[in-house]
Amino acid sequence: MSWISDAAFTPDEPFGPQTLPYGVVERGIAVRVGDSALPLRSVAGSLGPRLPDLVGADSLDPLLAAGRPVWSELRARLVELVSAATAPRGAELVPIDGARLPFAVADYVDFYSSRHHAENVGRIFRPNSPALLPNWTHLPVGYHGRAGTVVVSGTPVRRPHGQLPASGGPVFGPTRRLDVEAEVGFVCGGPVRGRLSTSQAVEHVFGVVLLNDWSARDVQAWEGQPLGPFLAKSFATSVSAWITPLEAFAVARVSPPPLPNPVQPYLVSDSPWGLDITIEVGVNGTVVATPPFREMSWTFPQQLAHLSVNGATVRPGDLFGSGTVSGPEKHQRGSLLELSWGGQEPFALDDGTTRSFLEDGDTVTMTASAPGEDGSVVGLAEVTGTILPAE
Repeated sequence: MSWISDAAFTPDEPFGPQTLPYGVVERGIAVRVGDSALPLRSVAGSLGPRLPDLVGADSLDPLLAAGRPVWSELRARLVELVSAATAPRGAELVPIDGARLPFAVADYVDFYSSRHHAENVGRIFRPNSPALLPNWTHLPVGYHGRAGTVVVSGTPVRRPHGQLPASGGPVFGPTRRLDVEAEVGFVCGGPVRGRLSTSQAVEHVFGVVLLNDWSARDVQAWEGQPLGPFLAKSFATSVSAWITPLEAFAVARVSPPPLPNPVQPYLVSDSPWGLDITIEVGVNGTVVATPPFREMSWTFPQQLAHLSVNGATVRPGDLFGSGTVSGPEKHQRGSLLELSWGGQEPFALDDGTTRSFLEDGDTVTMTASAPGEDGSVVGLAEVTGTILPAE
């Protein structure tokens, strides 16, 4: 029996001691236990000599910089504390409402690592060309995003402007094809370093979030030739308020789908780091897709090795996204572009309306889970956002 409510320790509770995601609430750094948050300042005296200063900050930034040995030590101690029969001295539970972006985003990179998604987008955007470009099976394709527009779950998203394709030449105005991208994001930490190997990359990933890389598809179709996304992506990227530690996914590791060709030595992994995460994408309360992350062809160690192989450094607070997660079935497509096949096949919501792309006032909510130890469920905190009209 724990001093915390028994409900937090049931096998189907995604935020029990097997998960313990980190976030920041009004009282500072906290871990989520069920539907409550445990501020770490309140239990700092029970953490040992070197941890109190790290958990006493107003953000996770000092903890991200501390590195894997400290992360492991803190997690082990927190599991002990929340599982104890008696509450640690000073411990208190507070609501999780009001959680904020828990770290300062240093850099943001987004990848494109689902073969199903890449082939679907290729068929939609380039119907008379091969669906997959020649480089895709040789390297994790990615682009450098905008760290300043990464926002925490619950932040409204304003419909963006951009140049739109038209028969007489481009026009300027609000996007008419506002889309979502269901992704998994990885929050980096540890010492600043470049040229990481795939085995070293694991030591630089603190934890995992859900990520929605909102996209203006009509802007993207016009501007993304030849250099790729710019205004179509840089207006907003939403992330979970709670970061699930990488160590929570030990049971969820799987082998990724094989590529059709050998990869360069720096991309070879000595152990599989695919993750068996299932995502649900909801629009106005209707689940429209269930993308399976285990279908991703490129893993996060390969992505981080590729990102840094040219000497670019990985820093505490760097964030990188997996790219849209899609599976082989229609209901597993992680973007509305794919679900509506470029607007040609609108899909229905439970209220009787249909969508091809997002309308003003729509709310998108993504949730996800993975298998944990002893039949438990490891949760990723939701990421949600409501569309506001263009200004």
